Amino acid sequence: MRDPVTGFEYPDAWVRNCATPEDLPLIKAGLGVLTSSGTVLRRGYTTGTTAAAACKAAVISLSGPVSSVSVHIPCGLDIDVPVFGFAGTASCKKFAGDYPGDVTAGIEMKAEATPLPDGGIEFLPGDGIGRFSRDTPRFRKGDPAITPAPLACIRQSIREAAGQMGLPGARVRLSIPTGEDIAKKTLNPRVGVAGGISILGTTGLVEPWDDHLTESVLDRIASAHNPVITTGRTGLRFSRMLFPDREVILVGGKIGESLAVAQGEVTLSGLPALILKFIDPQILDGTGFKTVEELSCSQEFSRIVKSTLAKFRKDYPAVRVLIFNREGTVIGESP
Repeated sequence: MRDPVTGFEYPDAWVRNCATPEDLPLIKAGLGVLTSSGTVLRRGYTTGTTAAAACKAAVISLSGPVSSVSVHIPCGLDIDVPVFGFAGTASCKKFAGDYPGDVTAGIEMKAEATPLPDGGIEFLPGDGIGRFSRDTPRFRKGDPAITPAPLACIRQSIREAAGQMGLPGARVRLSIPTGEDIAKKTLNPRVGVAGGISILGTTGLVEPWDDHLTESVLDRIASAHNPVITTGRTGLRFSRMLFPDREVILVGGKIGESLAVAQGEVTLSGLPALILKFIDPQILDGTGFKTVEELSCSQEFSRIVKSTLAKFRKDYPAVRVLIFNREGTVIGESP
């Protein structure tokens, strides 16, 4: 059985040990994760998927009530998302799955749609969606905090709905009534996003990180020969391209636990932030930057990375580190 989100082939023993065989269709559909202990954990929906569902439902509801919409999410899956839509207004509540640490669980997003007789697709981020309070490497001050993958998903969902309704175009305004309050519980204030939450989601799904999933990931690492440990989806994609004959395992922020059980020639790969802050939690101190992404655009970055990785090499001589940018270029490598 293969996970359509990560590409991981589940061992037959894991499938045989599944405590709830009736949940195996969730695994096949990519909506669940099977752990080594036989537990099935449900993936949740990202803020991006939730936003896209609300926007699509708002457009479709111009012709009548809506209770569910299909969303084509960034990882390539089509999922059905519960919504409530009527007369051009719709809402969708974020489903967190079995991820207990999701502070945005249950947050409600509301969308209002109006037809555009002259055509075109317009998406207007409203109240409760954060905006950048300063320029960053990827965003300008005042831009809504919506990353490219979910923005494309939202716009495509609006476009699909307009086509389904036979409309030349549509304008949709999205708001999150409790977004500003919930944002105070996130990292947004520290990374320069004010006024609401961010709309995120590289795949459209939220991994159910808990003790069961962590245990399964560590089991995979311990049994792998020369594993490649990666921190996120970007690292997963580029690491598979660089190391097609090795098992690449997504660990999120569980770097220390993963390295402790890894054997053989180990490679740690991914975007800079999690890796560099794991190696040196104070790496931003005295730099004048608030995020590693901002630091990565400075002239000092290469020097800082070189010295940081040299120190790491002494502590972990058997581990090779590769740091990518978002285009897949290696911008840091162990000496």
